[in-house]
Amino acid sequence: LQRLVHPREPSEASLVSRLEVVTLPSHPLGDLPVRSCAQELQLPVHEWPHTGPAGQFDVGVVASFGRLLSEELILQFPYGVLNIHPSCLPRWRGPAPIVHTVLHGDKVTGVTIMEIRPKRFDVGPIIKQEEFAVPPCCTAKELEEILAKMGANLLISVLKNLPESLQNKREQPKEGVTFAPKISIAKSCIKWEEQTAAQIIQLHRAIGSMFPLQTLWKGTTVKLLDLVEVDNIPGLSDQVLNDSGAAPGSLLYHKASKMLIARCR
Repeated sequence: LQRLVHPREPSEASLVSRLEVVTLPSHPLGDLPVRSCAQELQLPVHEWPHTGPAGQFDVGVVASFGRLLSEELILQFPYGVLNIHPSCLPRWRGPAPIVHTVLHGDKVTGVTIMEIRPKRFDVGPIIKQEEFAVPPCCTAKELEEILAKMGANLLISVLKNLPESLQNKREQPKEGVTFAPKISIAKSCIKWEEQTAAQIIQLHRAIGSMFPLQTLWKGTTVKLLDLVEVDNIPGLSDQVLNDSGAAPGSLLYHKASKMLIARCR
């Protein structure tokens, strides 16, 4: 929204003459970021399923909206409805592409501007796509911030020449389709006997900002907020745990580093 309202270049100044926002109903735990942003920018806001005045806009744009759009609604926009999706489709279709990108250790991700189709999520033609090398040790939250900026810039580049962009759209490949289902809090429960240290660290980077990893300690749930692999601690190695004969899930206290060390698979 900020990118559409505050152009960075003279060529973008007349790109958008009218902008209104549709959001989902407010969440009990707090207002939605897009609603707060729209209100700060003094934009008209409509609450789904109300979508504002029909037939008065050229193109619609959605990002992480999470609701299927009807064909009737899509046809109200002469240029259709575009979706900003934070992955290189068809990889990671679904509601949690960034989390699954980090969780599966993808080296490359990106942003896709695609055309919305009714009845199914993330299957429409690709209008424009840009790849991005995932930084080492990147968390999902950090990657989200990077891809949000990429997505905004990519959207502007599409809108600058929308008719030509739509003419050059292409169907998604049938190969390489993967799905990114929503993550539940159950995923945050560590399975020491099944997961390696690398897998647990990767899980922490993927979901730690939403659901801190947790384990049981003498019957009490303990949340783990800061994790590091033993090999990354100077003067310490897996040999410490190997020498102790510790079973997965066992804890040792390392006095020199003042850290608790947990045995993984």
